[in-house]
Amino acid sequence: MSATVPSPVVAAAPPGTSERRQRIVALLQARGAILVLVAAALAAGAAFPSFLHLGNLRDIATAASFLGLVTIGQCFVVILGGFDLSVGSMVGLGTVLAAYAAPYGTLGALLAPTVAGLLVGVVNGLLIVRARMAPFIVTLAGLLALKGLAVLLAGESLVIEQPGLFGRIANGNALGIGNLVLILLLCFGGAALLLNRTRFGAAVFAIGGNEEAARMLGVRVERVKILTYCLSGALAGLSGSLLAAHLSSGLSAAGTGYELQSIAAAVIGGVLLTGGVGTMGGALSGVLLLGLIENVINQIGSLSAAYQGLASGAFLLLAVIIQSGLSQQRTA
Repeated sequence: MSATVPSPVVAAAPPGTSERRQRIVALLQARGAILVLVAAALAAGAAFPSFLHLGNLRDIATAASFLGLVTIGQCFVVILGGFDLSVGSMVGLGTVLAAYAAPYGTLGALLAPTVAGLLVGVVNGLLIVRARMAPFIVTLAGLLALKGLAVLLAGESLVIEQPGLFGRIANGNALGIGNLVLILLLCFGGAALLLNRTRFGAAVFAIGGNEEAARMLGVRVERVKILTYCLSGALAGLSGSLLAAHLSSGLSAAGTGYELQSIAAAVIGGVLLTGGVGTMGGALSGVLLLGLIENVINQIGSLSAAYQGLASGAFLLLAVIIQSGLSQQRTA
């Protein structure tokens, strides 16, 4: 008679272990960029004592404000499941339109680029929704067309002779904080509320997660898509207006590369390229992290600007790999 071999005893996972792991993974996915930003800032401060000086931190935040505004709109679009490659050229065109409008008043200089960006968003959204064209193709065409229009209107640059109040909006400060930084923080705060506390934000997440399921739940998918591209275009135009105020000129080449940098900042901040996941706090951390890299390379001095691209690309690749791993853990 053969002896019975006892079955190996498998220890059961403690109750709630899976839920706790899911919560930890979700927290890392949403807040990981903030932790990386803090760690990178401390490391930079240890390597360069001047890095953590208030003036240097203010410079980083100010320089990042223009890309930050663009990233807010891009974040909405990527969470929706799309891309907006026209935003960089819209920034350049925005500076030119602001320069033309500045002599007629500050309000016009702020509104003209913003409204133009809104209209570009309407066109992008309608072509994507009604003509069923791919967002990549539509917004790439917008990138080329807007860049050409900016050059036609201003050539290389258009100087604002007396920026006045318009210039002070971008270069002034309140309570020791630069106006540009305050505008950036207010816009990110408002965008966070819009994304997380409104039906529109819930619809953006739903469409990015599963468009057909969102449609079956009654979400007006076409309308939300158009509004999202309008938001992206308007923020790019506003960024161009503030950049013109900061530089006292309209530059047709301004914003070059912002379309890719804004996507990179969003992804580094935890926004999934496949859509449906992302936070504004993470996106802001991604923007500041890119600004930190640029600042550190400038402090080293002996390195060329190419190293900034290498470092940013490495961070982007690492972020995508980590996000992919975390997503698999959440679905496991």
